[in-house]
Amino acid sequence: MSSTRYDKDRIKEKGKDDVKGRRKINRSVLREYVEAIVFALVLALIIKAFVIQAFKIPSGSMVPTLLKGDQILVNKFIYGIRVPFSDVKLFPIRAPKRGDIVVFEYPNDRRVHYIKRLVGLPGDEIELKDKKLYINGERFEIESIQFEDTMIMPSVAGPRDNFDSITVPPNSFFMMGDNRDNSRDSRYWGYVDRSELVGNAVIIYWSWDISAGGILQRIKNVRWDRLGSLLLK
Repeated sequence: MSSTRYDKDRIKEKGKDDVKGRRKINRSVLREYVEAIVFALVLALIIKAFVIQAFKIPSGSMVPTLLKGDQILVNKFIYGIRVPFSDVKLFPIRAPKRGDIVVFEYPNDRRVHYIKRLVGLPGDEIELKDKKLYINGERFEIESIQFEDTMIMPSVAGPRDNFDSITVPPNSFFMMGDNRDNSRDSRYWGYVDRSELVGNAVIIYWSWDISAGGILQRIKNVRWDRLGSLLLK
């Protein structure tokens, strides 16, 4: 009898040890999953903050270069890595140049991101005559720009088609949309400070017609020919 009771007690103790062992293993596996998820989230935040960030195009101000529904990747370190909670940028790869497609913080509300083409550098003299852009006295245009309105508006009606010569201030840039007749840009709200630059558009990684309706309609209207299109000069 005593031997049987002893065997039963050993079986119970062994059972308890097995349960404890399984619990330890489960806790270990759970901890590994949590650590992996936390690491992935931190890595994603670092990449988004300092390296590459995805943006969606919500308007037609950059048509035909960018269409509504295009989704792009932006190189955030090319103009320098921003020190968190400051406007200081370190280790720039190169300076901004004319023709760059740039994502930047809207000067009147830095929580909002805009995307335009950089046309004016610090010190440039810029003038717009009958829709024609002149920089430092010479005609400057990009092949991809378009005009939707044949009417030419005088400067008294607004700066869309005409404005007198201006000089871009130090550490500032002049931005314009490729869809010149339908773009609110530096012609209307002024210059973009160097500290407001976010990055240079690199590639279109996805594109569909967001005016098509629901998700099923959008899937039917994926613009396959635009996927992978490079936006670098």
